[in-house]
Amino acid sequence: MWTADDYTYMAQALRLAERGLYTTSPNPRVGCVIVKDTVVVGEGWHQRAGEPHAEVLALRQAGESARGATAYVTLEPCSHFGRTPPCADALVAAGIAKVIAAMQDPNPQVAGNGLARLAAAGIATSCGLLEQQAQQLNIGFIQRMTRARPWLRIKTASSLDGKIALANGTSKWITGAAARQDAHRLRARSCAILTGIGTVLADNPQLNVRDVDTTRQPLKIIVDSHLRTPADALILRDSPTIIVYTQADTTCQEQLTQAGAELIQVNAHQGQVDLSALMSILAQRGINEVMTEAGAHLNAALIAANLVDEWVMYIAPTLLGDTARGLFALAEPADMTNRRTLSIHDIRQIGTDLRITAHFK
Repeated sequence: MWTADDYTYMAQALRLAERGLYTTSPNPRVGCVIVKDTVVVGEGWHQRAGEPHAEVLALRQAGESARGATAYVTLEPCSHFGRTPPCADALVAAGIAKVIAAMQDPNPQVAGNGLARLAAAGIATSCGLLEQQAQQLNIGFIQRMTRARPWLRIKTASSLDGKIALANGTSKWITGAAARQDAHRLRARSCAILTGIGTVLADNPQLNVRDVDTTRQPLKIIVDSHLRTPADALILRDSPTIIVYTQADTTCQEQLTQAGAELIQVNAHQGQVDLSALMSILAQRGINEVMTEAGAHLNAALIAANLVDEWVMYIAPTLLGDTARGLFALAEPADMTNRRTLSIHDIRQIGTDLRITAHFK
């Protein structure tokens, strides 16, 4: 169905789409390559919401050469008016002869309508080339469109025996510099960083992106049922911070609001913040990917609520001992048939440490 050249050009479009890894939120990451007579005449990638889409930028570069050409797009061209006009119409007007899309747009406003509009205009279309790679690039956008919640990624750094800190709370640094920088790249691609009040009080973290070339800092979110976050906490600096709580006195609310935090009150679930409700709120705000950097209790609560999609674990070749703090405060299953099962997605060495990426089933 597809030729070796088709794979080559779509791979090029995917590399272009990756350039928007840190900046396109809440929009998907999209790349486009326009080819005529085996020559690339135009290419583009979506950079930021509200700015031209990948197809429009590629068409601008191609000019008249777009007439009769083939467009390789990592996501089905949009067919609706949002902040920008439909890309499907732009491709038709430019005289494109064929469009190959890596995947269908999961947005219900598009969902096949873009390709149908192109086909109705006499443009040859096909979909599914390097689909899996395109889906991984926009895994959070797909989740938000199809399940109305963000893709939730837990990140942990532990010793080989599964410990995240000494018994006294000391945790800097378990992993090496290369692993920590790699984790900052994960932060940079995330729309939001989620943590709990326990981590804020124990570590006073900034949770911002450092040592990565990006123009955007992710939103920071603190799960803090009773607003115990100090008004001078480092996490409240640098970028917008949301504190999610269930109940608190007016004085605490005023102090944190004056410190620049946005407060969101949600209903309690078993005495704590309703985490499922929080995920719905974040989806409504256009949050595609959330990275959780928290302690054993919040991590466990998210897992218990079946909200975790991915676990990225950095494992250092060191041992901290039996009394050191563990990864998750999870209850033991009644028997082995009730244990939680994950699938290994990727394993690689980062500096002296190991990074394992697993998906929850």
